[in-house]
Amino acid sequence: MLELKDFEEAAEKVKEVTLPTNLIYSDFFSNKSRNQVYLKPENMQNTGAYKVRGAYYRISTMSEEERKKGIITASAGNHAQGVALAAKKYGVPAVVVMPSTTPLMKVNRTKNYGAEVILHGNVYDEAAEYAMTLAKEKGYTFVHPFDDPGVATGQGSIAMEIIKELPTVDYILVPIGGGGLATGVSTLAKLLNPHIKVIGVEPAGAACFRASREEGKVVTLPSAQTIADGTAVKTCGTNVFPYIMKNLDDVITIEDEELIDCFLDMIENHKMVVENSGLLSVAALKHLDCNDKKVVCILSGGNMDIITMASTLQHGLIQRGRVFTVSVLLPDKPGELVKVSSVVAQEQANVIKIEHNQFVNINRYAAVELRLTLETFGEEHKQKIVKRLEEEGYRPKIVRTVM
Repeated sequence: MLELKDFEEAAEKVKEVTLPTNLIYSDFFSNKSRNQVYLKPENMQNTGAYKVRGAYYRISTMSEEERKKGIITASAGNHAQGVALAAKKYGVPAVVVMPSTTPLMKVNRTKNYGAEVILHGNVYDEAAEYAMTLAKEKGYTFVHPFDDPGVATGQGSIAMEIIKELPTVDYILVPIGGGGLATGVSTLAKLLNPHIKVIGVEPAGAACFRASREEGKVVTLPSAQTIADGTAVKTCGTNVFPYIMKNLDDVITIEDEELIDCFLDMIENHKMVVENSGLLSVAALKHLDCNDKKVVCILSGGNMDIITMASTLQHGLIQRGRVFTVSVLLPDKPGELVKVSSVVAQEQANVIKIEHNQFVNINRYAAVELRLTLETFGEEHKQKIVKRLEEEGYRPKIVRTVM
């Protein structure tokens, strides 16, 4: 059983490797959700995520003999860095098996902490199976990223900090992948104050806990497809499952499109980079059925590679109508391009790209295609431009594309 004294010990121990992540009050998300919203920015940790807490505490509880064998783990990135840093602090070798789909930034940062990285499989579950095989073959000590009560105890130090800083917290929203973070946070929160509601949040494309909760036992999903790569887990932990069943008050699932929206909100209003898994708790705000409550969203990590970041921003702008591509057919004669350009200028849209295709029609003199990628003020402005083009006699067609 996880006991209060264990969490108290872990909360002190992890201070050796963590940075203070004091709560940030969010005017923007508070107004949007009609609650008092606070952010717990674990994306600001040295390793870019909360995972170092559980890894360091678990390794600290090992015997000298266990540590000397060498540490091995499997991770989609954040736990990998936590284990690598913890092993470095204790001066022991670490091997990390990561899915081949892991963002390059997470791979390189894990290597920079001194760990040996092996890429294997497409999802966490495949990497974990291979890591456990290596542990048996070579005698390494395996540190599970979530299905280990010791790791979960280290993660629970987050709840200790939240409640010390905000004793009157009503809700804590916590992302769920395999369940280690949710176990630590929910178990300690209920030990300290049973009235605090702890809500787990999963990506809809990898909702393994919701599926297991409905069945009353751990089940394995056929796949884990989500942009929230840190929580792309097909099977939640069997050892921690009883704890989250007992202590989580509810579970919310989030579609990928909602995470894209939240990414833009976080960048524009808090100037923070938070990875998609870390945004699950923020995306869940609009699903909460409450008003004027003190709600803490755990931002579990911020390890996002530049390409993913650029893609997310681009799709977010398109999703909000702030960037769109419109296709119109024009007679192939002088002056037609000027007419369309005048409409765009009068409506104060900004041209990002123009494509003029004379070969869209077999008779190019009858019609050529003009594609305009425009920057607007939002969906309302976008529709106003389309309507104006229609009024000018063109037949505009919105094209789903990227810049």
